Amino acid sequence: MTATDKNTIQPQQWHNLPASKVAQNLDTNLEAGLTPNEVTKRRERFGANELKAKPGKSQLVRFLLQFNQPLLYILIIAGAIKALIGQWVNAGVIWGVTLINAIIGFIQESKAESAIAALASSVETNATILRNGQKIQVPSQELVPGDIVLLASGDKVPADLRLVQSRNLQVNESALTGESVAVEKNTQPLDQDAVLAERINMAYAGSFVTFGTGKGIVVAIGEATETGRISQLMEQGTSLKTPLTRKFDKFSRTLLYIILGIATLTFAVGLGYGNSWSEMFEAAIAFAVSAIPEGLPAVVTVTLAIGVSRMARRHAIVRKLPAVETLGGATVICSDKTGTLTENQMTVQAIYTGGEEYTVTGTGYIPEGEILFQEQPIDWRNYPVLAECLKAGLLCNDSHLEYKEEQWQVVGDPTEGALIVVANKGELERRTLEQEMPRLDTIPFESEFQYMATLHEDASGVRTIYVKGSVEAILKRCQQTLDTQGNLASVDPENIHQKVDAMAHQGLRVLAFAKKSVSAAQDELDHADIETDLVFLGLQGMIDPPRAEAIAAVAACQNAGIQVKMITGDHVVTAQAIAERMGFNQNGQVLAFTGSQLAQMDKSELATAIEDGAVFARVAPEQKLRIVEALQSKGEIVAMTGDGVNDAPALKQAEIGIAMGGAGTEVAKEAADMILTDDNFASIEAAIEEGRTVYRNLLKAIAFILPVNGGESMTILISVLLARALPILSLQVLWLNMVNSIAMTVPLAFEPKSPRVMQQPPRSPREPLLSRSLIKRILAISIFNWILIFGVFEWMRQTTDDITLARTMAIQALVAGRLFYLLSISQLGMAIINRLRGIRQTFSDASVMGIGIACAIVLQIIFSQWGLMNRLFSTAPLNLQQWLICLLVGLPMIPLAILVNRFDPLD
Repeated sequence: MTATDKNTIQPQQWHNLPASKVAQNLDTNLEAGLTPNEVTKRRERFGANELKAKPGKSQLVRFLLQFNQPLLYILIIAGAIKALIGQWVNAGVIWGVTLINAIIGFIQESKAESAIAALASSVETNATILRNGQKIQVPSQELVPGDIVLLASGDKVPADLRLVQSRNLQVNESALTGESVAVEKNTQPLDQDAVLAERINMAYAGSFVTFGTGKGIVVAIGEATETGRISQLMEQGTSLKTPLTRKFDKFSRTLLYIILGIATLTFAVGLGYGNSWSEMFEAAIAFAVSAIPEGLPAVVTVTLAIGVSRMARRHAIVRKLPAVETLGGATVICSDKTGTLTENQMTVQAIYTGGEEYTVTGTGYIPEGEILFQEQPIDWRNYPVLAECLKAGLLCNDSHLEYKEEQWQVVGDPTEGALIVVANKGELERRTLEQEMPRLDTIPFESEFQYMATLHEDASGVRTIYVKGSVEAILKRCQQTLDTQGNLASVDPENIHQKVDAMAHQGLRVLAFAKKSVSAAQDELDHADIETDLVFLGLQGMIDPPRAEAIAAVAACQNAGIQVKMITGDHVVTAQAIAERMGFNQNGQVLAFTGSQLAQMDKSELATAIEDGAVFARVAPEQKLRIVEALQSKGEIVAMTGDGVNDAPALKQAEIGIAMGGAGTEVAKEAADMILTDDNFASIEAAIEEGRTVYRNLLKAIAFILPVNGGESMTILISVLLARALPILSLQVLWLNMVNSIAMTVPLAFEPKSPRVMQQPPRSPREPLLSRSLIKRILAISIFNWILIFGVFEWMRQTTDDITLARTMAIQALVAGRLFYLLSISQLGMAIINRLRGIRQTFSDASVMGIGIACAIVLQIIFSQWGLMNRLFSTAPLNLQQWLICLLVGLPMIPLAILVNRFDPLD
């Protein structure tokens, strides 16, 4: 089969074929590579080795599409109405709000579309290859299928390769597979159904070589690579609207139809009474202006922006404003394991040596903690066998610890870092030990042998070999071990394997340690020196432990009715063990599935598994995407965390994609709605808390603004139906809806969280923005506002025969009632009531509300008492008695607010 038939071979089959067969299928020479003529032909056939995004809409079209929202239709119509009646300044203000909203949306969409550009740059590099028998370096874009690529430590893999040579080759594929440690590679064929993370004879584009050398055949380039498939998944992913935008769209569309319908009815009824066209046109406009909540979009934007600021203080950076509220409505969190739920720092937690078991306290690379025997701290000097096991891990070690950027970090292999830390907990210092027993020679770790060995000499001239490695590699070379007193005894392999199994079931990664004394004349090491006669020293079991704060955060989420699921590229046993430690238990167990198990399920079985499962391990990128889609199909609001290239499609598909700011790739960050600066699951819980608070504050704002529009529009409609003079003019309505409403409503965005915010279940995604109880509240307050406006206007008009004064007092009475209502739904009102009850409570959290109320009062005084405002808005100045009347007629709002709060609490 020639290269021209390459497209008949499925990509997943390359790992299943012998290297010689791969070379034959791709018609390439393993020693000389391709000829220049063949390269030219293949480049014409397969194109460049790069990722290209689909051509999108022009910037102008994308900008104009930002106006295609019902809420903006209302603003545009309101501005048009203002322009028609000659109020160009007011029209400009409303259109300005519309334009700002469109600009913000355009900028955010542009940022989101840069995800594929970031993905493309992640695979661009230079590659060392063989062509026509010569070793040359070329840009990765020039590679073609069949090229022979040479890999060395530090290289970025330029394309998908089938490895044909491997010498201690280790590749970090975490961005693609989620595997937290570098993968040791070999060249042997694998089973056809081997999952992506287990294809150890392949090297994939965008991954990094961390150790060793290798050679591979290019089997896929550009869009055909695994990274390219992820690019296609990202482009195919549905761009879902958030629950907030969906609800606002529906609410705005409904409100638009109602306003236009009633405005038309008002116009027709007025004409039927014999009124002139101009009078009825003015009345219809006044009704439309009174019913349109012009200040609502601005208040929503401010409320979301305040939520963004609060989340940033809690290590969550929001890239898209609606994501603030969306996270508050999350019903499922799909979290990565490494670094998010765990410390991302290997830690020794169990030791078996001398026939005894020890536990170790402390987590991470901080050299603080103790070694316990039977739950009691010990003096390691009284435990010589334990000391030898720790010494082996400390001396047979090529890594070291550094204190940098206010934290301990390992320079080298994380596993070796854990061995240094546990030795320090046993009061063994590496510098001192290396001076006492300097290293003479080393056999570095090689995947073929699965061990590392070092030769040392002590002050008395005794030379000792220390060995660490896999249990299988070490145990078969040991004939003896040390008992509790440090005496030589026969090895019991069965007993040791039982201990290994017990550690493995706890999710621990187990290393074995041994030593061998050699003659004083030996100063070099060879593999033959450690083939037999090793003395078994013990086992050390380590794990990347869960974060303590993440355990508490998972519990808080579960108490709030939010499911937490772990999706990881790590081994299922390790993932399940971490999940059990973190309290993922459902009905006493943690149900775990692997990617290969999910692949064998039909649609109904997959849906059930995803709903019931708590852990999904060794999953492929498209499976992460399917998990998110399956949860969404059941009506769940999904928050998905991730840090790698492989997470990007699922991050984009989820209602709220959360990328890691520290360990995350640029691809993941660009695809996400939110970035965690500390890579900590606890910050997700904090952000959910803030998101729920934002939503409650939005409901408070809606419950405060709409009754005013309701009262105003009812007043105008009923006045027209009764053929009465309008109690409030359109320009006065604009003042109330834009200036007064914003001054009094914006402080609601600063309302602190309720103590009960994380004790309530998630709201239903199908719950409308205006629930039945909220509609009843709005109607009740609207009717009171209508009575207040209409009643005060008619009373003052009949008693004073001054229509301007009557309108002014009607407006000020409405504002007084609004002030009492605002206090009833705010934390400031609760703080005042608690103070009156003798309960100590500070006003600091509610200080912004006090400032807002003070500003509103000052603005209303200016509105009626300043001559310029009297001329602009047709108002009249009030005396002290008239001010008191307005205040007193607003007082009945207090018992009404208490009543509606009882049936529809907003905290």
